Amino acid sequence: MQGIIAAVPTPVDAAGVPSETLFLEHARWALANGCDGLNVLGSTGEANSFDSATRRQIMAWAARGLDLDRLMVGTGTPSLAETISLTIHADDLGYPVALVLPPYYYTPPSEDGLVRWYTALHEALGDRPIKVWFYNYPQMTGFVIPEEVIARLHALAPERFNGIKDSSGDLDYCRRIVTAHPGFAVFPSSETSLSVAPEAGFAGCISATVNQSAPLCARVWKGEATPTLMEQIGNIRAAIAAGPLIPSVKHLVTRRTGNPLWANAVPPFTKLSDPERAALDHMVPEEETVA
Repeated sequence: MQGIIAAVPTPVDAAGVPSETLFLEHARWALANGCDGLNVLGSTGEANSFDSATRRQIMAWAARGLDLDRLMVGTGTPSLAETISLTIHADDLGYPVALVLPPYYYTPPSEDGLVRWYTALHEALGDRPIKVWFYNYPQMTGFVIPEEVIARLHALAPERFNGIKDSSGDLDYCRRIVTAHPGFAVFPSSETSLSVAPEAGFAGCISATVNQSAPLCARVWKGEATPTLMEQIGNIRAAIAAGPLIPSVKHLVTRRTGNPLWANAVPPFTKLSDPERAALDHMVPEEETVA
């Protein structure tokens, strides 16, 4: 699992009910247009807006309809029991990697408390092969996963705890993890880091905005990190991130597919306003499409 990973959105109708057909159509488009893999039910997929039964359903759609070797899935919740249940379900479906947020309600947790929480998940999984990769997103959880916690858990179970998606934007944090743990799969959340990925030892990126820029990002990952190309990618990311991220990603999928259902989002998100849509359309060109 490396390269360009799209954190894919989840299409829903006006009542918030997900659509299997639209979900799989976009996922297949992403895989055919520059993505090496997909992160299902991450933050962009509005995972924490769905109940456990809906998450299980979406997980099953992806497992049945896509190449499991190219998938990872978000299973983290503040509840240890629910996180264990979702992660076991992911393993039952054949997912190779679960991306697991730390418990984010009682913050800040102690280092010993975090180690205890992830260790309990590991022990509940037993001999199951699914990997548990950390999801560091301090803007949402309220704290950074301490590097010492990562080190302790990696030492405890190196075959289980051997990757991280970092959404903090701190590339020095990412570099320190790579240096401390050679072979650890470190994915910054911004595709603008791809130009330094080879020298930094990053495994790629896991990003919401590559739902739009994947064809360009694939060229960088294959060695074409020209200043012009990196500027294009940076401009696309900045334009999408300038507004509400998930509705902006969904609007651009709406524009590509012509299907207005994609504009829906689960509350508390709302659709983009007319001026927001016009500004985004002006700033973000139509994507290069392979298939």
